Amino acid sequence: MPGTEARETTSALAIPKSTLGVGIIGVSPVWGWAATAHIPALRALPDYEIRALSARSAESAHVVSAVFSDYQQLVIQPDIDVVAVTVKVPHHRELVSAALAAGKAVYCEWPLGRDLDDARALAALAAEHGVRTVVGLQARQAPAIEFVQQLLRDGYVGEVLSTTMVGVSIAGDVLVQPNAYMLDKTNGANLLTVPFGHSLDILSYVLGEFAELSAVSDVRRPLITIEGTGEQIVKTAADQIAVIGTLTSGATASIHIREAVAGGTGFLWEINGTDGTLRITADAALPEIFPLTVAGAQGRNEPADLAIPTALTQRWPALSSLEGTPAFNVARAYAAFAADIANGTNTVPDFNAAVRRHEVIAAIERSAESGKRVKA
Repeated sequence: MPGTEARETTSALAIPKSTLGVGIIGVSPVWGWAATAHIPALRALPDYEIRALSARSAESAHVVSAVFSDYQQLVIQPDIDVVAVTVKVPHHRELVSAALAAGKAVYCEWPLGRDLDDARALAALAAEHGVRTVVGLQARQAPAIEFVQQLLRDGYVGEVLSTTMVGVSIAGDVLVQPNAYMLDKTNGANLLTVPFGHSLDILSYVLGEFAELSAVSDVRRPLITIEGTGEQIVKTAADQIAVIGTLTSGATASIHIREAVAGGTGFLWEINGTDGTLRITADAALPEIFPLTVAGAQGRNEPADLAIPTALTQRWPALSSLEGTPAFNVARAYAAFAADIANGTNTVPDFNAAVRRHEVIAAIERSAESGKRVKA
C-alpha cells in the first residue's frame, strides 16, 4: 500500500476528528466477540461511528453500509481512522499488519499474537508507522480495578505483603465448536493466554510486575467433547496453571487458574497488607467480562463489601446501559482511547504493554517446561 497514504492517515490522527470512523474486521451474524462487545460498545459512544465491516456475508452488516469481503479493502478506506481486529488469534498478525501499514490506529483483541514473536513484530511495526494502538486487556478499565488502585494509594492495606489469585474459566469437559481451536496450544488462545492472561494483567497492572517466578502446568483432561456433535478432540493446551513468584516490590504472589470444576471458586483475588486485606471476586476468572466486587477489612475485622464510587462507575454516563454486560469494559477502553487520541495521553494498554504480558507468559512456559525458577 502506498506510503503516502499511510503518512496522510497518520497525520490526520495527530489532530483527531470529532468522530472517529471505525472499521471492524471479523463480524459474524450469529457468533463472536465483535457482535457481543465491540458493536454495542461503539454504538454507545458519541466519539465513534462504525463505518465499515469486513465480514463473510451481508447478514453481518449490522446496519452498516460498507461491508467488505476483503479486509485489504477495508483498511485503505479514507474515512476509517481505527481498525478493530476481532478475529481468531492465529490471524491477528496478518490483519493487524495490514491495518498498521495503512497508517490506521488499531484496537486488537487479546492475545495480540500467537506468541511473543508475533507480539514483538506487531509492536515494532506500530512504532515504525507511528500509529496509536490498544490491545483488548480491558479488565484494566473496570471501575473495581480503579477503585482498588485508589484504596491502595490511600494506604487501606498498608504495605502489600502478598497476593493470591484463584479461579476457574471455561468448561472442562464440553466445548462449543467455535472455541475448539483453543484446544490446540499452537493457536495461542487458551487457558494460559486468555483467562490466566487477563487475570495476570490486572494483578501486574495494580501491584507491579513479576521479577521471578516458578510455574507448573498440566493437561489433566486430554479429551474434550464438542457440544452438539459429540466429537472428541485431543487437547494440547494446559488446563491447570499455577504460578508463584516475587513481584518487583518484594511481595509474594501466586495465581492458580484452572478449567471449570464442580463447585469451584469462580474468581477470588486477595491483596494482603500490614494493615488490611482487599478481596476482589467475580463469577469466573475472566475479569475483563464478569463484574467485579470489592470487599475489604482492616486490622482484625471481617471483610465487608465496599461500594465502588459512582464517580468511577459513571465516568462515561453514556455507557450506563452497558453496565454488567460484556461490552461495558470494552466501551470504557474505547472511551479512554478516544480521550488519549484527543489529549495526547497514553492511558490504555498498547502493543508495548501487550509485549510485556506476552513476555511473562513466555517465562511461565519456560519455567513449567524446565521445572526451574526463571526471571520474568
